[in-house]
Formats: sequence, structure tokens, C-alpha cells
Amino acid sequence: MSARIAIALTALTLTVSGASAREVVPFEARVSPGTIVIRTGERQLYYVRGDGTALRYRVAVGKPGKQWFGEARIDGKYVKPAWSPPVEVKRDNPRLPDVIPGGAPNNPMGARALTLDLDEYAIHGTNRPGSIGTYASYGCIRMLNADIIDLYDQVSVGTRVVVER
Repeated sequence: MSARIAIALTALTLTVSGASAREVVPFEARVSPGTIVIRTGERQLYYVRGDGTALRYRVAVGKPGKQWFGEARIDGKYVKPAWSPPVEVKRDNPRLPDVIPGGAPNNPMGARALTLDLDEYAIHGTNRPGSIGTYASYGCIRMLNADIIDLYDQVSVGTRVVVER
């Protein structure tokens, strides 16, 4: 079986399962394997593999004016994290509580969070799966909970994250 057919079958299996939005795609990397590349305009996250492919996930990205571009590193990994709204979010929605406990249905962090060493940004799950594929956040990258669990299991603290337009 050729590598291209194997990639297509893997992508078909992942897509048909309906459990996530991830698929294996060809990817010409200008970065080393193990890097996360987020293409904001595509609303896609790529986890670069060493075989000329990447795992591609649909994501929600920052709203216009809330996006950021550049590089960061994962500096923390959390399961069902609690969430404290950043100052800007709290200012825009003062009725939010100071902390939403991890695992609570109204917690926007979802099942997992990968915090970044840049400001208050993270790659995390969501309690709003309908937002995936849109411009929805204050700069964080949202993923379906099944997808953030998958990515969480593959990356480690120190993983490079590149955010492009």
C-alpha cells in the first residue's frame, strides 16, 4: 500500500468516525517534526509529523482585532482546567464569575488546555463546539474536546507553536 493511500484511508477513518475533525494531510514542513502550526486564515491547526504529513484539526481562532501571530511554546498541560477570565474578557462581560471550576458545563476551557508562554493564551477544548471553524475567541485557539485530547496526548511542555496568518 502506498503512503498516499494509507494517508487517505487514515483520513477517511478519522472523518467517518465523527468523533473529531482531525485528518492526516500532506504537509511540506518548513518547521521540524513535532511543531504545531496554526494558520489563522484557514482556521486550521497542523501537528507536523516526520513523514511529510501533518495531523490537521479544525479550530476556532481569535476574533478580528484579537488575533496574534508569531511563536510561542507550550508551558503547561492541564486536564479539565478551571478558568479565570482575563481582565479584557471580564471587562467585556462583568457578570462572569472570577473562576469557573474545571469540568463545569459553562467552563470554556473544555477537556484539556495547553497553555502558552505568551500572554494569557492557550490551545484548549471548548464548551461551544459550534464555534469551531470560526473567529470566536480573544486570541486562544479552540478545538473540539476529542481533538484537544488527541493533541494533548502527543505533545509535551516545550513544544513549539507557530501562528501564521
